[in-house]
Amino acid sequence: MAGRRAVKAVLIDLSGTLHVEDTAVAGAQEALSRLRQASVAVKFVTNTTKESRRSLYERLLRLNFDLQEQEIFTSVSAARSLLEQNQHRPLLLLEDSALEDFTGIDTSEPNAVVVGLAPDHFNYQTLNTAFRMILDGAPLIAIHKARYYKRKDGLALGPGPFVAGLEYATGCRASVVGKPEKAFFTQAVSELGCSPSEAVMIGDDARDDVGGAQDAGMLGILVRTGKYREGDENKLRPPPHLTCDSFPEAVDHILKNLL
Repeated sequence: MAGRRAVKAVLIDLSGTLHVEDTAVAGAQEALSRLRQASVAVKFVTNTTKESRRSLYERLLRLNFDLQEQEIFTSVSAARSLLEQNQHRPLLLLEDSALEDFTGIDTSEPNAVVVGLAPDHFNYQTLNTAFRMILDGAPLIAIHKARYYKRKDGLALGPGPFVAGLEYATGCRASVVGKPEKAFFTQAVSELGCSPSEAVMIGDDARDDVGGAQDAGMLGILVRTGKYREGDENKLRPPPHLTCDSFPEAVDHILKNLL
């Protein structure tokens, strides 16, 4: 930590870090409470696109986490801002439960393709419609390109493989708005009134959480829960600031060494 200012903000991933579906990581609620008692700002950052921010907030409340809805910063929010800035009318490849966050966006005669996690819509007909639109000039916007995520029944494909398939078929490159994009992290910390060099990110995805945060100038802590697989920390250059067993252990490290 020599030459580095003390950490003023902690960004926390949700799925795989604080919970897996409707089960909290052991000790996560108490660890979050300890973190809140310190002089540090907290924001929850997520690429989750399978449900709205409100639905995600209500899920976390049911799991007894202490948070406010406005503390959740999602890649869906970033995608909506991009659509509004460019006045796009999107074809939304999202689960129905996430469409609430696009209320008010004009989707008639779509001229852009937006891809999130949409298992119920990743079928040939819908993907072929998206393919033809992109060939005709519609931009491809990926809410994120995660390769996989953790469910109770095991790892499951994320939207990344489907975005990559559309890129391959059309020869275009998607605009990505969620983690690991630098702009996602810088916007999140700017809302907390600090710089990336004053922030640390905790997550279970070596590439999207930790690698993205470190590329933006933050410290990254990788937890061995959720989608973590043995050796993930060795795939990053530079390696994570710390790799630990769980969110509570990450909080312990921050409180003892980074404040």
